[in-house]
Amino acid sequence: MKSLAELEQIRKATLEKINLRREDKAELTRVVIGMATCGIAAGARPVMRAFMDEIDKRNLQHVTISQTGCIGMCRLEPMVDVITPDGTKTTYVHVKPDMVPRIVAEHIVNNRPVEEYTIGAAEA
Repeated sequence: MKSLAELEQIRKATLEKINLRREDKAELTRVVIGMATCGIAAGARPVMRAFMDEIDKRNLQHVTISQTGCIGMCRLEPMVDVITPDGTKTTYVHVKPDMVPRIVAEHIVNNRPVEEYTIGAAEA
């Protein structure tokens, strides 16, 4: 059993980590890839690998890559959301690994979404 002082130290350390994560997120660009069964069947794994490789190759420290489950639009998979630090979300659809370098270069590095790859272009 931990003492009350030890528990208090654990609580403080945990709160500091939570606050650090919250502050870090304010400056991060997030790449979220749909990795439910439909996304995986449509090719999301190679897309995720391509993002990881491109982010690593460019040594982009301000970008995180994560997975999400089903978004509910299976016909548009693989889908990728790019969420910029200001909270703007752009959804890319039918993403193929060869599209990733352009998304990274134009959108993540230069803050210009690749319009023809977005859900708006696909639904027009």
